[in-house]
Amino acid sequence: MIALTKLDREYTPETIPLTTCPMILAATRRLNPAPYFNLPSLSLEIIVLLIRHRYCHLLSMLQPSLSISESSTTYTAESAGPIAKHPPRFFDPTTRRSWLDGIQRRWRRERRRRKIGRAYDMALEIARVLPAKSRVLDVGCGNGFIAHHLSAILNAKAIGIDLDARTEAAIDYRQFDGQQFPIPDQSVDAVLLCYVLHHAQDIRILMAELRRVLSFGGQAIVYEDIPAVWWDRFVCWTHNLKWRKRTGPCKFRNESQWRMLFDSAGFEVLTERQLSRCRNLTHPVRRRFYVLKQKKARIGYSD
Repeated sequence: MIALTKLDREYTPETIPLTTCPMILAATRRLNPAPYFNLPSLSLEIIVLLIRHRYCHLLSMLQPSLSISESSTTYTAESAGPIAKHPPRFFDPTTRRSWLDGIQRRWRRERRRRKIGRAYDMALEIARVLPAKSRVLDVGCGNGFIAHHLSAILNAKAIGIDLDARTEAAIDYRQFDGQQFPIPDQSVDAVLLCYVLHHAQDIRILMAELRRVLSFGGQAIVYEDIPAVWWDRFVCWTHNLKWRKRTGPCKFRNESQWRMLFDSAGFEVLTERQLSRCRNLTHPVRRRFYVLKQKKARIGYSD
């Protein structure tokens, strides 16, 4: 008896059903026909199989498309079963939601990093002009990370005030009513006004509070947007649209107007310098950094 052994099964004329030809078995991966396509292998094995199976037609061996047999049905069910039970991940709605959630988490993480990173850069810049262990008040502190970083860099006692009930950073935070700073007279060595003055509805009240809480020889650190050219004015206009419902209309000034306001409020400008528009690409406007010191004599205010 002639036997064909391929893979893990032995095929003999008795083990092959009468209704199944060897080429169908080969097509369904029950039999590997590769060795029989070589001329030396076209020998007695194939001839004996064809003769013993009277119902196997020679034409079926020549047809490229084969009808589905019992064994091929088994193979199809085995191979298609996992695909039917587990559709591709790309089309899975749950997977798509997980993918979108991952993108959203990544975006929130990057925004948080940029926010904390910008606050750290500003804290480093401010720390260069303030002595160690200073008492610092951050007016309009927002998320509070500038005060938080300064407390670590300078070993300073930092207080943050703003209109909101709470802030993100772990600092000494106090809610501000927009009129009076919630701290005693002459209780701080430095006051930070980081992009705050253009939000003030009455600049004279704010500058008076600034003089009240500063100790003798104290300094004020001011960051402000400067509408120098048309692009800066456009960015300031969009900023005003965003904030006017919450804090009221913004009032932006140029360099000379800020100098006049500081002088009339009883402060002299120790240092000032221009800052790059590229510091914040979402708000690309010309900026200026001021370090102010109180004058000895109190002077009347003018807008």
